[in-house]
Amino acid sequence: MSRSFILTLSCPNRTGIVRAVSAFLFEHGCDIDEYQQFDDPVRGRLHLRTRVGAEYDVDLGAVSRDFESVAAEFGMTVTFSDAAPARILVMVSRLGHCLNDLVFRWRAGSLGAEIVAVVSNHEDLRPMAEAAGLPFVHVPVTAGTKPEAEARLLSLVEEFDAELVVLARYMQVLSDETCKALEGRAINIHHSFLPGFTGARPYHQAYERGVKQVGATAHYVTPDLDEGPIIEQEVIRIDHSYDPKALQMVGRDAEALALSRAVRWHCERRVLLTGGSTVVFR
Repeated sequence: MSRSFILTLSCPNRTGIVRAVSAFLFEHGCDIDEYQQFDDPVRGRLHLRTRVGAEYDVDLGAVSRDFESVAAEFGMTVTFSDAAPARILVMVSRLGHCLNDLVFRWRAGSLGAEIVAVVSNHEDLRPMAEAAGLPFVHVPVTAGTKPEAEARLLSLVEEFDAELVVLARYMQVLSDETCKALEGRAINIHHSFLPGFTGARPYHQAYERGVKQVGATAHYVTPDLDEGPIIEQEVIRIDHSYDPKALQMVGRDAEALALSRAVRWHCERRVLLTGGSTVVFR
């Protein structure tokens, strides 16, 4: 039985890294199907992603243990991942454009992930989720019940064995504790007017200022609100003829595009965290 897996790593840059990785894979009967590398001259680090195939059912745990000596020699941070689609849990509130886009791409087979459930603090999007055959879990949130609601969220992540949590316009701020619990495995989307137009009615504020570009940013969730490592951004040029309603429509298109790309790249193990930034092998 053949098997594919993905190896990603980051380490201080020096000679011999690629040779050591290639030799290890060859010695374990593996072929490199896809290879990408970035040498960061500013930070002096090397980042690498390779998709690997083998003609036998590779034991990733055993291969990972065998690789420990190579990783130690070069000071590598390494991950061996199965190439199977990742399981994702989507969180929403009342706006459905991002959920609708994710569901469409999932059903079309272009998301690179398997949506396993939809969780919401409102009931509005239950029909959309259930029409797609997805479990819908209503977890209401108030100021007094927020700790219990977040505990429920974390339990659902475990229950559905979700690798990634996608905040698809989930309009609740997660606590620092929950952000830390989901570090590196939760993605959020917001309009790129932040922090220029914060608070309520950002598109009306943008209209009043005569903006010429509408955008959206998909990033990892951190305790610093909307300041996590950026995965993808989408920008659409507009002009004076766009009223606040038209700006909202364009903005939602940008949000859906940026979020779906970020989700796919994460699930295909194309995103490597490096400090407060990312390397994205597209």
